[in-house]
Amino acid sequence: MKFRPALQIAGIINMVIAAAMLCPLAITVYYKDGDTFVFIYSIIICAVIGAVMFTLFRGKGFEISHREGFLVVSFSWITASLACSVPFILSGYFPSLVDAIFEGVSGITTTGASVLTDIESLSHGMLFWRSMTHWIGGVGIVLLCLAILPLLGVGGMQLYKAEASVVSSDKIAPRVREMARIILAVYLGMSISLLVILKLLGMDLFNATLHMFATVSTAGFSPQNASVGYFNSVYIEAVIVLFMILGATNFALHFKFFRGGYRVYTKNSEFKFYIIVMALASVLIGLNLWLSGETGIFNSFRHSIFQVVSVTTTTGFSTVDFSAWPAFGQLMLLALMFIGGCAGSTTGSIKSIRLLLMIKLGYKEIYRLVHPHAVVPVKLGGRLVEPEILRSVMGFTVLYLLVFIISTCALGWLGVDLTTAISSAAATLSNVGPALGLAGPESGYAFMPEPGKWVLILNMLLGRLEIYTLMILFIPAFWRG
Repeated sequence: MKFRPALQIAGIINMVIAAAMLCPLAITVYYKDGDTFVFIYSIIICAVIGAVMFTLFRGKGFEISHREGFLVVSFSWITASLACSVPFILSGYFPSLVDAIFEGVSGITTTGASVLTDIESLSHGMLFWRSMTHWIGGVGIVLLCLAILPLLGVGGMQLYKAEASVVSSDKIAPRVREMARIILAVYLGMSISLLVILKLLGMDLFNATLHMFATVSTAGFSPQNASVGYFNSVYIEAVIVLFMILGATNFALHFKFFRGGYRVYTKNSEFKFYIIVMALASVLIGLNLWLSGETGIFNSFRHSIFQVVSVTTTTGFSTVDFSAWPAFGQLMLLALMFIGGCAGSTTGSIKSIRLLLMIKLGYKEIYRLVHPHAVVPVKLGGRLVEPEILRSVMGFTVLYLLVFIISTCALGWLGVDLTTAISSAAATLSNVGPALGLAGPESGYAFMPEPGKWVLILNMLLGRLEIYTLMILFIPAFWRG
């Protein structure tokens, strides 16, 4: 097992994040809000550590094996999380080290869970950095580095497979470096488009930028305590809903849209399933809110649609405190946390394609009870799904639920109530952010005992790396041979 590639790439990531901190440094200087030296010291710390690691472990022409790819990706995300936490640690806004790391991990993993009780008390520079970590993490630290690795003589496909352990193997381009450029181009195009639209709808440039960061990355940090609800604008909510859906859609479909038109979406089984699930959930929750007398019919469906899309895409924005909704609405949102968006997107959770395959597999087994000798293949988009893919989907789903159960029990052991424990475990493992109970959108995770915060930090990392990539490091066989 070669550790040098992982340490060298970690050095690169530290330097990249140090360079990214120049943006919030400029913001804090412009607004004169007192955090200038926090970012100067953070840049120096990350840049020096990165430069030392890169110099000490620099190699020429080394190759990364399949196993080493998992080590590189896991170590890269842990490194990125710690580097993003440095300004939070030095700022004094967070009462403890675990709180600062929690916020950093939540940002870079695009989870959007927060331990802050008064977000608006942060400086402009700190708010900017907090949301910018979303934008960086959305496309993936590893993917951002894929354009750099070929210059070091490192093969990138192993990293791509470890970073995106999804069912879909649809490649946009044959070379990883070209594919990285295409994904980044789509990501930047969506970001600029949303920024312009939000500005035209009346947001000031600062708010528009930060909400753009959080929306296209399906992350959810807002500089306002009331999140998107602060603006009380149907038009802003509608635009954010649209871009949350786009952010949680396979980026390969966006690229192909410019070549083949809108039919690339209507022909994609996962995308259609993903849209149908959100539409059905929006109607059911909207009716429930209206019939329960919570609010009028327009606002019932307005809030229902926004929260369903926000939770399903694992963004975590809010316009209302959905933890105070009737039980049916809360249970529906909890279920949607486990579904997520499409493979090949910035979203977290199990992913729609896996759930769709599980449904098809379940139907196949029921059908075989009626016709024991029938050969019933599982197909997706008219193509046969190989048995090994189905086994992988089943294995991932079982492991995902097992991690969820264990983390829920761990929170319960620490004295967290049942509703909060279940929803917090689900919200962090699925990278949604806000949960139910004491961890609702208007509360956050400040109340969580310190060991519980570490459990949720691990959940966020496991969810972002789709379980396997990080957990494989704890298997003794991984280190042998």
